Amino acid sequence: MTLPNIISMARLLSVPFNVWLIMIDQWRLALVVFCLAGLSDAVDGFLAKRFGMQSRLGQYLDPIADKALLVTIFIVLGVQMYLPLWLVILVVSRDILIVGGLFLLFIFDQPYAPKPFMLSKVNTATQIVLAALVIAKVAFSLDGAAVYVQALVLLTALTTVASGTQYLADWWRRMNKLEQR
Repeated sequence: MTLPNIISMARLLSVPFNVWLIMIDQWRLALVVFCLAGLSDAVDGFLAKRFGMQSRLGQYLDPIADKALLVTIFIVLGVQMYLPLWLVILVVSRDILIVGGLFLLFIFDQPYAPKPFMLSKVNTATQIVLAALVIAKVAFSLDGAAVYVQALVLLTALTTVASGTQYLADWWRRMNKLEQR
């Protein structure tokens, strides 16, 4: 197993620990764990590309770890009313749409090597920053951060819709090619 894959696996394994920390009100430690997990997303990608450690396993493991981390944290923060439920539903629905589209391509035996769009990377970064800011706001009682949270909520919503639309258009194009055969 390559170092980037080990980092992705560690991010995946950090998810239940991070949820547990939030649930027992250990917000400061949850912030540290979440930020390390968020940074690991950039580190594993950098290492894989820079040092030629890309692998087929990493193509799947990295996005699975990202989705598990972000969807879970968004759900926990939404249930606890720190994020608007409409945003949580939007983020989760986008990821279900992506996974559902990939599943259909798989069912129809259509080869697909996951390669995220740049807009999707921006969306992931926005989601990470928003979640980290919300956790920090709670951990340190940062009442002044509310304006930044609201701005990031809107930015996250916009990038989520735009990214989901881009994936839907790509999926639609692929499925239309299949229909024309």
